[in-house]
Amino acid sequence: MDVYKAIEKRRTIRTFKHSVSEEQLRKIISAGTKAPSGDNLQPWEFIIIDEQKIIDQLAELKYQQNRRLPSQTYGAGSSELKQMALNQKKAFQNANIIAVCEPAGRIQEAQSVWLCIENMLLAAVADGLGSGITTYWGKYKGEVEKILIIPEGYELAAVIKFGVPGEEGFPRDKIPYAPRRPEFSWLHKNRFRRNNHA
Repeated sequence: MDVYKAIEKRRTIRTFKHSVSEEQLRKIISAGTKAPSGDNLQPWEFIIIDEQKIIDQLAELKYQQNRRLPSQTYGAGSSELKQMALNQKKAFQNANIIAVCEPAGRIQEAQSVWLCIENMLLAAVADGLGSGITTYWGKYKGEVEKILIIPEGYELAAVIKFGVPGEEGFPRDKIPYAPRRPEFSWLHKNRFRRNNHA
């Protein structure tokens, strides 16, 4: 698949029909590791999670974390926010789970790891698969790191779900709680000038 087509086609998938083989996951991870990294340090580490008890724990922690989000951020009421959190939890069903780890507190390495993650998402699209990124913060991130026994010196970057998509995802111009900025409204020339775009 053409890279521009893969970029345009990529969506966050929240419903999966079924998981994929470990061989497919390894192919996606390998694509991730072709990303550039500062000093070629390749600072990423991956955990394939196929133990259902762990997957359920990760899903529950994501649900608990999202239940505590401020509703005004999403323009949602309490019941809508609860449903959004529940949808995040359900997104773990029928999916393969990969945790991506990075050296703790090192910005350059973290940037490289996120380039790696983007490669993985695009590789999944090219193979006709869906993906969704899950992040944790605060005490919930700490709990996930304990469950996955992430050693000192490393931290969780993200948990990524992969699988055969059961939906197409939101169209780019119709994401309900975060509309896209107009094309090139983010472009400046020579200097950052507010309200003065190229």
